[in-house]
Amino acid sequence: MRKIIGILLITVFTLIGCSNSTQSTSEEKEVTLKVGTLIPPMTDILEIVKPLMKEEGVQLEIVVLGDNVQPNTALANKEIDVNFFQHVPYMKEFNEKNDADLVPVQAIYHAVYGAYSKKYEKIEELPKGAKIAIANDPTNIGRSLNILDDHGLITLKADVGIFATQADIIENENNYEFVEVDLLMLARMMDDADLVLMTPAYAAPLGLTPNKDALLTEGIESEFAITLVARSDNAESKAVKLLAEKMTGPEVKKFLEEDYAETALPAFK
Repeated sequence: MRKIIGILLITVFTLIGCSNSTQSTSEEKEVTLKVGTLIPPMTDILEIVKPLMKEEGVQLEIVVLGDNVQPNTALANKEIDVNFFQHVPYMKEFNEKNDADLVPVQAIYHAVYGAYSKKYEKIEELPKGAKIAIANDPTNIGRSLNILDDHGLITLKADVGIFATQADIIENENNYEFVEVDLLMLARMMDDADLVLMTPAYAAPLGLTPNKDALLTEGIESEFAITLVARSDNAESKAVKLLAEKMTGPEVKKFLEEDYAETALPAFK
């Protein structure tokens, strides 16, 4: 009888041990990854990969923030794990200004930068003294001015590159007035400015696409691809690598090619 009781107790404790081990393993596998972002198609892409991540045991928490500074601040402060809203030059600018250590993980898509107008159908119609609205962060100021320089509207100092400023304009024969505003304000400037330079993310809600509506467009530059960004302390983590893998998968590529063919070109094969 004692032998039977002993065997039963061993069996019970063994089962309890297995149960606890299984529960512990299950808990260890459950990972939450917080990603900060802004607007479509960024949010759309994350929604596509969210169920794919869940299948791999990672809960993707999408945090939509209100401006183009919060995602980097939140990431640097470890309030989120990664962000997806910017190109690498913008990230580098943030690092330099804030002594941060954000790093690029994976380029996802190229956003075709363009110049739009409600008042004019051709760039040749732009009058002298026209008001031109551009983003107010250094990298996008330089990006905007370089487009205008490439198309002959202004002339910049030689070799100033993507960090050109208005101080680098050496010729402005038509006395264009440049108004620098926050990225999120660019679409609203369509009523006030003669020309507005912006990415498709801000033009699309207005029903505008670079191929059909832009008076000027930028060629595809790999350094401006919208990129998944992490910190140096977590960029190599399994969850972040898995997110990069899913964001460059066939589901996302198909979405970009079918839904954003004119505005967001995949930056991966």
